[in-house]
Amino acid sequence: MADDELEAIRRQRMAELQAKHGNAPNDQQAQQDAQQREADMRNSILAQVLEQSARARLSNLALVKPEKAKAVENYLIQMARMGQLGGKISESGLIEILEKVSQQTEKKTTVKFNRRKVMDSDEDDDD
Repeated sequence: MADDELEAIRRQRMAELQAKHGNAPNDQQAQQDAQQREADMRNSILAQVLEQSARARLSNLALVKPEKAKAVENYLIQMARMGQLGGKISESGLIEILEKVSQQTEKKTTVKFNRRKVMDSDEDDDD
């Protein structure tokens, strides 16, 4: 009887492992589908909000500084969802937005000099 129970436990465990490994590719596929849907949604919102020249500038920026372009895209999408945009944004409007984002994310570098006082050995040489 112990062998039958052990065999049942083995079959159950094997089925669990197969289900787990069988679902892993499906989970990856689901994640990829979700990412694709999100990217499509972002692109459609940006297409509605930006003129063609502004979209070209934003895509050029994405090639050079992807994190900055992503921040601008998020800003534009947020403004569009809140209804703060009064129409399509031109290239000059996008440049203004880029300047705002640059000022907000600009890293301020400060240099602090810590001068240490060292004992002056010239006093001993004057004897």
